[in-house]
Amino acid sequence: MNLSTSYLGLTLAHPFMVGASPLADHLDTVKRLEDGGSAAIVLHSLFEEQISLAESGRIHQMDPFEKQFADALSGFPLPERYALSPDEYLEHLRRVKSAVHIPVIASLNGMSAEAWLKFATSIQQAGADALELNMYEVVTEPEQSGAVIERRIRNVVVELKRCLTIPIAVKLSPFFTAFGEVAHQLDRALADGLILFNRFYQPDIDVSTMTAVPHLELSTSAELLLRLRWVAILQSRLRCSLAVTGGVATPTDGIKAILAGAHAVQMVSAILRHGPAYFTAMRDGLARWMESKQLSAISDVRGRVDGRTADATLLERANYIRTLQSWSGTS
Repeated sequence: MNLSTSYLGLTLAHPFMVGASPLADHLDTVKRLEDGGSAAIVLHSLFEEQISLAESGRIHQMDPFEKQFADALSGFPLPERYALSPDEYLEHLRRVKSAVHIPVIASLNGMSAEAWLKFATSIQQAGADALELNMYEVVTEPEQSGAVIERRIRNVVVELKRCLTIPIAVKLSPFFTAFGEVAHQLDRALADGLILFNRFYQPDIDVSTMTAVPHLELSTSAELLLRLRWVAILQSRLRCSLAVTGGVATPTDGIKAILAGAHAVQMVSAILRHGPAYFTAMRDGLARWMESKQLSAISDVRGRVDGRTADATLLERANYIRTLQSWSGTS
């Protein structure tokens, strides 16, 4: 049975890999991830703010030591609170590459096309097999249009493709008016892959202190359906690879993601719950299911549930109405 898959032009032994997280911050854990069966390693993201602060002493063109910017920048961690400095990140990347035999993917997290992107060249030189670009941004300015934001993301990809030879994957949120068009724009800009979707972290409110507080919960299978929907819609329409991240908690979830059209499945929460050996459980669960269905290769599975129809918009509308009408309100 052949479980291998191609993701970003990289050959993986199977589709299941660790996503960007602190899991890869330490070399001993990285080795455990490989031993546990992860098909590739995505390093924790290095943030735009870290790079610009180290290079210019500024964050988003503002000096954190100037009084007029102090309040605006007070929420950012101090440099020593980050797990790795930019230079340490490059050294860690080199050490991870030397320690494992599976692909190692670096990650940059930012929201602009400023000089910090030049750091991607250093990442390539340090030996990364690919680069994951996490374009996480919650747009709060009412004057900013969606078109401007989409064009900015596309321009970042165009700029990186101009200066890098390693593959580039873009990790996106689903919060676009027409996500399909955004995906096509990035595909035409020659992004090598899209990762669906970035989790949207929302602060809670502490009623005793009357302040906003960070809030983080591990993902569950309940988050998977949005990913399945869009991967199935896009998988036969794009040139680039597709990866699912978020909501894959069980082998069945992983099988669903591949049926929808995913080339790779990134996992973090399930590994934090069960440990690195859970990758072997995911791989073996997929193999047993394929054997039960008499399927011999991932290519026989990927995209079997195709979201493309003569009119996908009408299908989505029909599904929406049928789902609402199925609710009886009785137990």
